Amino acid sequence: MAGPRIAGAPISWGVCEVPGWGYQLDPDRVLAEMREVGLAATEFGPAGFLPDAPGAKAATLRRHGLHAVGGFTPTLLHVPGHDPLPGVDDLLAGYDAAGAGTLVLSADSGGTGYDSRPELDGRGWRLLLSNLDRIAGHAAARGVTAVLHPHVGTMVETGDDVRRVLEGSRIALCLDTGHLLIGGTDPAALARQAPERIAHTHLKDVDLGLARQVQDGRRTYTEAVGLGMYRPLGEGDVDLSGVLSHLDAHGYDGWHVLEQDTILHGPPTGDGPGGDVATSVANLRGALRAS
Repeated sequence: MAGPRIAGAPISWGVCEVPGWGYQLDPDRVLAEMREVGLAATEFGPAGFLPDAPGAKAATLRRHGLHAVGGFTPTLLHVPGHDPLPGVDDLLAGYDAAGAGTLVLSADSGGTGYDSRPELDGRGWRLLLSNLDRIAGHAAARGVTAVLHPHVGTMVETGDDVRRVLEGSRIALCLDTGHLLIGGTDPAALARQAPERIAHTHLKDVDLGLARQVQDGRRTYTEAVGLGMYRPLGEGDVDLSGVLSHLDAHGYDGWHVLEQDTILHGPPTGDGPGGDVATSVANLRGALRAS
């Protein structure tokens, strides 16, 4: 592998696991538009977006000329008596068939959506961290790298949460520039301080004004996404050049996934979400050359 690779994600076209998230485009359109904007690989998207059967999932991606990266997987990690490994095993069959190598975990709150979350006590944290390491070891034995994705509205969201994961587990991280910034972590600083723990990235830009409204409770996360809180790369307030330069200095050679969470309020017109992704692709390629 010569260096970081660029991939897409269905959420940039508004395809999301949250019920009622917005208008959902069909896979054929989304995957065809990925190829049109110059992407050669994608994450799987939510359950039901691609076929469940491993062979059919792999065949759908091949038909569209796309490689499989892996997928974003909300996983319940903190509940006593719930073992997340059987569910992970079910998913990994699809990874084997499609040749995917990165399992992107989020610490599911157990609720619906990303507008609130419960507080964890010490016991809950110990279980969550233990499950992260169990899953990482289990996935590695299957040839897959598991990463933990700090994410708004999950059990790992804030700067303190991220610190607990870094100090209390061995799992690698997915550096999501948007969710980290909204949760209170400077993604460029994290890339500088712990580059050895970053094995995957989700790159998005953020309107900091809307992000601050989420941080102080004036808007829910969902409302802010619907108003365009996530911007094409280069059109928001994320220090993308800082993130890329710190990762490059450490020899990062994983995926850069363009993942610009979007809510569609109806069938798209004109270029639709693909236009924003095309802008992000062009700006990321320029930034990678500059780094």
